[in-house]
Amino acid sequence: MSRSIVLGLGNILNRDEGLGVHAVRALEAHLGPAAGVEALDGGTIGLGLLSMVEECEHLLILDAADGRRAPGTLIELRRDEIPLYAGVKLSQHQITFQEVLGLANMRGRLPPNLHLIGVQPADMTLGLELSPTVAATLPAVLSRARDVLTGWGLLTACDWSDERKRIDV
Repeated sequence: MSRSIVLGLGNILNRDEGLGVHAVRALEAHLGPAAGVEALDGGTIGLGLLSMVEECEHLLILDAADGRRAPGTLIELRRDEIPLYAGVKLSQHQITFQEVLGLANMRGRLPPNLHLIGVQPADMTLGLELSPTVAATLPAVLSRARDVLTGWGLLTACDWSDERKRIDV
């Protein structure tokens, strides 16, 4: 099966950690019904996403990303730039999404078209809303997502609307 997915990752209970989920919800509001792209909330599922990743031809990941940059900095990584394994884990049971990508790679099933759009978090404390700094980046995240999907040939002008219902975060 060949799927094209925009995957929002993160925990919406920890403010900016939920950036990917908020972004994929906002992106979904812009996509038309004919768009050949699935917009999915991957939350913090981890290993449960492996089969979905391995089915992808195109996988665009939206997530909070710690690039050790100024809060609110947009971070983009293409397939070969994405680290496939995480560093220190808090628990042996905790599988990160980077490790999911690493497993897909070891099994020879890493999506050929893989791109990450992330934002350096400003606030990871408990709370449901994004920090003002990270919330202000959402238009840029959506614009870059549209550009990547268009570059992959998955979107046309008819598939995207700035007039559809907007989701506020």
